[in-house]
Amino acid sequence: MGRGRVELKRIDDKVSRQVSFTKRRNGLMMKAHELSVLCDVDLAVFVFSGRNRLYEFSTGDSMTKILNRYLDHKHADEAARKTVREELRLQLTNVSSADRWTQMIQRQLNEHKVQQSDVTELYQLQKQTESVLRQVRTTKTQLMLASVKNLQEEQKQPRHKKHLMVGEVTTL
Repeated sequence: MGRGRVELKRIDDKVSRQVSFTKRRNGLMMKAHELSVLCDVDLAVFVFSGRNRLYEFSTGDSMTKILNRYLDHKHADEAARKTVREELRLQLTNVSSADRWTQMIQRQLNEHKVQQSDVTELYQLQKQTESVLRQVRTTKTQLMLASVKNLQEEQKQPRHKKHLMVGEVTTL
């Protein structure tokens, strides 16, 4: 028969809290070791006790190497997010530009009343519309090619072992 579910709240008694911390910390470190062996991952765990003591566990490479891998991964993610933000900003700029062109063409259509326009004016409107459409298609193609290129570069990067970084645990 299994134990009941433990209510998660701070343990008020200092001695009970310290005993629970020690047991759970040891269990966490044991689970981290099991995860690293079973799944062949590099793992780092940091635990800071209520008394500000540091307990750490790492597998595979040294702790420094795991932290450097984490920082490299974090910087690569930030750079990718920055690139995506720049692409979105460019898209919004192009969309607003195309929107202005569309509004201008619509005004001209309303002002000139297409039925009353001569062939030359209609030809100019057609050329402007085609120009805007070409610009939008070009921008769309460039963005799609850039996305494909980014995906291809991500696939070319050497695949590292999967790793897990467990964050800071202040108290249990």
